[in-house]
Amino acid sequence: MIQYFNIVDHRTVATDKPGSGTWVNVLPPLKQEEFSELSEALEIPLDFLKDSLDIDERSRYEAEDDVKLIVIKTPTENNSFNESDAFYITIPICILLTKEQIVTVNSFENEAIKKFLNSFQNRHPDKQNMMVLKIFEKIINTYQNHLKEINLRRNALEQKLYAANRNEELFQLMRIQKSLVYFVTALRSNELLLMKLARTDFLQLSDDEKDFLDDLVVETSQALETANTYTTILISTLDTFASIISNNQNVVLKRLTTITLFLSIPVLIASIYGMNVPLPFQQSPYAFWVPISISLVILAIVAFKFIKRKK
Repeated sequence: MIQYFNIVDHRTVATDKPGSGTWVNVLPPLKQEEFSELSEALEIPLDFLKDSLDIDERSRYEAEDDVKLIVIKTPTENNSFNESDAFYITIPICILLTKEQIVTVNSFENEAIKKFLNSFQNRHPDKQNMMVLKIFEKIINTYQNHLKEINLRRNALEQKLYAANRNEELFQLMRIQKSLVYFVTALRSNELLLMKLARTDFLQLSDDEKDFLDDLVVETSQALETANTYTTILISTLDTFASIISNNQNVVLKRLTTITLFLSIPVLIASIYGMNVPLPFQQSPYAFWVPISISLVILAIVAFKFIKRKK
């Protein structure tokens, strides 16, 4: 699906075809016919439009035939039905700059483009560079918001694990860890992209735009540092709970071993008195109580020794 937006009287207006200063937004479902028509209409290399279809596409930029391509990774919620998959994944957004239009191509719907659409009426389509930087800003804000959500979810799961060691919470933490791996990889790639854009002046930015890009590099670095910090905390948390579970298992096994030892004494004496051979006190009217008493006395002595040694 292809959307066309223009700004009329400071309002975002949807149109039927691209014109000067139009923002072209390509959303799923993506059709080959639409790609071909858009490529011919705006004179964009077809490969540039298809790059977003590869979910593993790295952050980069290149230019061909007066068309500039920037690929940047953005986070999005994972709609997979597999309960072991990450809560969030990262997908590429292709930003194309032609002589008169700015084109964004998304393989999934995502928050960054929606936020940009909501603020599009405040943009200046003739200043394409600033529009690109604003998209970068929305993407970085999306990372920061999702990192906050991940941290809150991690804290809630840790509290549940403190109350009861259940596999469900551990699986949830594993999904968070996978999400953070996606974030760290994508943010590192985005950081390199922004730093390279600032160094090579690919967009031919003005001084104010360069300052804004420098701020975006700093914010991306902060988001990357936050993601790395949360990853370290989560790994430490999982290791701690693994140690706790191991210690709890050792305590349980120790108790079971102790109970088994205590029970083996009366079982041994009962087994001896259950033999079909002549036994002491077998003719006595207290033949039942004799082995019981012996068992209790020996069990009391063993328990006393065990408790005294434990202290």
